[in-house]
Amino acid sequence: MHNRRFFIEAETCKESKANQMVCGDACSSRKIKEEDRLITVLSDGLGSGVKANVLATMTTSMALQFTSKNDPLERTAGFIMNTLPIDPKRQISYSTFTILDINCMGETKVVEYDNPELLIFRNGDFFEPAKTMQVLTGSDQRKAKVYYSSFTLEKEDRMIMVSDGITQSGIGSARFPFGWETKGLKTYIKQTLIQNPNMSAHQLARKITCRAQSNDAGSFRDDATCHVIYCREPRRLMIATGPPFHEQCDALLAERISNFQGKKIICGGTTSKIISRELKRSLEVDINNMDPFLPPTATMEGIDLITEGILTLGKVMSVLEQMQSNELKGNGPAEKMVKLLLSSDEITLLAGTKVNNAHQDPNLPVELEIRRNVVKKIASLLEEKFLKNIEIEYL
Repeated sequence: MHNRRFFIEAETCKESKANQMVCGDACSSRKIKEEDRLITVLSDGLGSGVKANVLATMTTSMALQFTSKNDPLERTAGFIMNTLPIDPKRQISYSTFTILDINCMGETKVVEYDNPELLIFRNGDFFEPAKTMQVLTGSDQRKAKVYYSSFTLEKEDRMIMVSDGITQSGIGSARFPFGWETKGLKTYIKQTLIQNPNMSAHQLARKITCRAQSNDAGSFRDDATCHVIYCREPRRLMIATGPPFHEQCDALLAERISNFQGKKIICGGTTSKIISRELKRSLEVDINNMDPFLPPTATMEGIDLITEGILTLGKVMSVLEQMQSNELKGNGPAEKMVKLLLSSDEITLLAGTKVNNAHQDPNLPVELEIRRNVVKKIASLLEEKFLKNIEIEYL
């Protein structure tokens, strides 16, 4: 998400309780492009496993649906509280929730119920906004305390949301008899960010989760989720794929790539030759290819990655579809491109519209879709699944 002052990077790291195949926490985000708005919900289902996951997922789905329609957070919280079932023995709700609603100016609204408190790291320390507490009464007359707050984000702010699998990690141990607790988590976050002030949201979420696992002697005693939001200058990337429809635009394509401030990828043999010719830069093939199913990459001064075209784009699309987190194995051409995509925030796709007749041959494999359709699918995945800002320009 990109507002008028900074980019908002959001990443989640989630781990299941030991010996459980499914995590009982759920964390979902929705970017409303038309409003330049980001909504994130973290829910912890009671217990662990499939049942807890279903309850947590139901909670996040309801919260996202109501909040995206601009329903007041108080009404959303009340509806969720009245909808969730109650554990008959402990008389507590079957899931918790924290809801964040951030608009294009960085104005943030928060509602918290039974999760560890939202942490806001600003200017080397933790910022605590004023909170109001409201007691909600459910249809069964059960009362619950829900906390509301609002504030405006500033550049370099970080927000950290966690489930209690993080704050209660290490409980019962000699070092953390009462668990890591929010105090220990704060100390670790502060030390980590002082050592590495430019740490990404993904890196911080992963480090916090790994430290919590270490507190539990390497085996989580509860589902653990950490979601980090980082407000910073955007990282930009441009991808050029396919030759322009008119040859007169070849120089324009090369100029756009040359003058772009950010990372640069050229995807396609013909495209790379055009840019090499127009910029008068040599093009060298790198024979150290790490993927036997894709043509090798190439190198050119000022370009971060050069790959073959439609086959590589098809593989990139497949990798993005199958990814469940930002942890990516492999170092082939497609994986290198995905890593650059995921480490960027604002991505411009320059898609040439000159048709390559080879891609229309019905005898070729089905995965050789027309470049334009593949580019659209990649853009959709990056926007909806990974919350990137995408702009497509056709040449």
